[in-house]
Amino acid sequence: MKYRQLGASDLMVSEISLGSWLTYGVGVEAEQARACLDRAFEVGINFIDTANVYGRGAAETFLGEALAGRPRTSYVLATKLFFPMSDADRGLSRAQVEKQLDASLRRLRTDHVDLYQCHRFDFDTPLEETMEALTRAVDSGKVRYIGFSEWPTDRIRAAIDMAGVARFVSSQPQYSLLWRDPEAEVIPLCAANGISQIVWSPLAQGVLTGKYLPGSPPPSGSRATSEEMGGWMDRLLADEILERVQRLKPLAAEAGLSLAQFALAWVLREPNVASAIVGASRPAQVDENAAASGTSVDPALFEEAERIVAGP
Repeated sequence: MKYRQLGASDLMVSEISLGSWLTYGVGVEAEQARACLDRAFEVGINFIDTANVYGRGAAETFLGEALAGRPRTSYVLATKLFFPMSDADRGLSRAQVEKQLDASLRRLRTDHVDLYQCHRFDFDTPLEETMEALTRAVDSGKVRYIGFSEWPTDRIRAAIDMAGVARFVSSQPQYSLLWRDPEAEVIPLCAANGISQIVWSPLAQGVLTGKYLPGSPPPSGSRATSEEMGGWMDRLLADEILERVQRLKPLAAEAGLSLAQFALAWVLREPNVASAIVGASRPAQVDENAAASGTSVDPALFEEAERIVAGP
C-alpha cells in the first residue's frame, strides 16, 4: 500500500480507503463488515470514511465498536454532516455542527476525528457561520482537519478566500472513468490551494468491475440486486454504458490488472487525488482493490479507456 499526503495537512492516507456508504451498519452483516475492516488494516489501508447519515448513525456505531480495540493513532478517521438526522436536524448551522459532531464522537467512541467534512453545501446557512463553527471544532481538539463534499466551485473559492478560519484540506467528489466532472474546475482550484481529493464511487458503484453485463440481469448477490444498496444505480446500468465497460477489459488485461484495479489506477493517476474510497462486502474485494495501489500503467492504455467510455 502506498500513502499520499492529504492536502496541506500532516495526514498520510492510504491510496485506497474504506468507505461505509450503504454497507456497514446497513446492507452488510456485522460479521462480514468486521472481516472487511480487519482485512483492510492487514493490507495497509489506514483511512476509514463514514458519515452520520449512513444508516442514520448505524455505520458510525458499527465503526465505533469495531475500532475500539485499535490504537487511535493507527488509523485516520473521517466523518461528515449535513443530511437530515431527524425532521429537525440537518444542515451546517453553528448549532448543528456542535450537535452532530458530539453525536458522531459518541457513536465512534473517540474524542476526535481526523477529518470532519461538510457532506454538501448548506444554502440556508451563511458560509461565515459554517466556517466559524468548523474553526471552533478544530480549536476544541475534537476535529483535526476539515473538508467538504460536492460543494459548488464558487463556494469553495469563497471559503478559501475567507480570513481567520480553519482551512479545508480535502474535497470528496464523485470521480471515475464514467464521471469526470471534477476535472473541469474543482481539481484545478483545489490543487492550487492545498486541498486533495478523496474520491467516492471510483468504481461507479461496482459497474467498473465489469460484472454487470449488457442485456443480462445483475448477478445474484451484487449491489444492484440489494434493496438497501442498489437504489442509486439505474443510470449506470444502461446497456450502452455496460457495453463500453466490457470493452475496457482487454486494456486492463494488457496492464496485468483486473478491470477494478485498472479503474482505480486510473483515478490514482491524478496527482491531486489522495485516496479512492471503496466499499466492500467481502474481504476478497478489499484485497483486489488494495492491490491497485502503486501500480504502473502505460498512459496510452488510459487514453484508450477514456476514448472508449466517451463513446462515438
